[in-house]
Amino acid sequence: MAYQWQWSVFLQAPNAGQTYLDWLLSGLGVTMALGLSAWIMALLLGTLLGVMRTLPNRLVSGVAACYVELFRNVPLLVQIFIWYFAMPELLPGGETLKAMPPMAQQFLMAMLCLGMFTAARVCEQVRSGIESLPRGQKGAGLALGLTLAQTYRFVLLPMAMRIVLPPLTSEFLNIFKNSAVASTIGLLELAAQGRQLVDYTAQPYEAFIAVTLAYMLINVSVMALMRLLEHRTSLPGMAGK
Repeated sequence: MAYQWQWSVFLQAPNAGQTYLDWLLSGLGVTMALGLSAWIMALLLGTLLGVMRTLPNRLVSGVAACYVELFRNVPLLVQIFIWYFAMPELLPGGETLKAMPPMAQQFLMAMLCLGMFTAARVCEQVRSGIESLPRGQKGAGLALGLTLAQTYRFVLLPMAMRIVLPPLTSEFLNIFKNSAVASTIGLLELAAQGRQLVDYTAQPYEAFIAVTLAYMLINVSVMALMRLLEHRTSLPGMAGK
């Protein structure tokens, strides 16, 4: 039997005043909010861990290395199940978490999972960026009277972050794509809304073409933003500029 295309299905309203297109836009909004909040967390935590991995203190660098090994070697799907099902039972404030509205709890657990998972990957990017710098830069900063913390803040990190901006762009894109695993714990993000639309309309091609285009729109927007940032922060004579 030939497939019957019905693009007008998005304008149909299963609920009063809400169309199937509204469902997809709602899922897109959740995906954007989840990805951005998890990325902010991942960037801040990952940068801190990346600095820790390059410090001369073996205990501090060892803690960061253990974090990276743990979160990079456990599948993301397993991690999100642990966060959602196990952590509320194990954490001291677990009862408060379980008392939250379901969507708020799902969003929070998904954000923590994605943020901490991606932080391990950001950590390695930042570490490699710092270690790629000439050793003389650190020594020059200390020779000028800067403390180690000031040397990292004003000398090493500004240069390292420019170097690792392209790979960080990939991690930024990945966090939006990885957000689809949040549907496994019931969060109605973009992918989940697409599957729900298929269940209600029996029009899978239209639904998932729309979902694909939405993910492409996110990725193109992120790439354009990061290219602009890379252009604005580039230094002449650095990294082939």
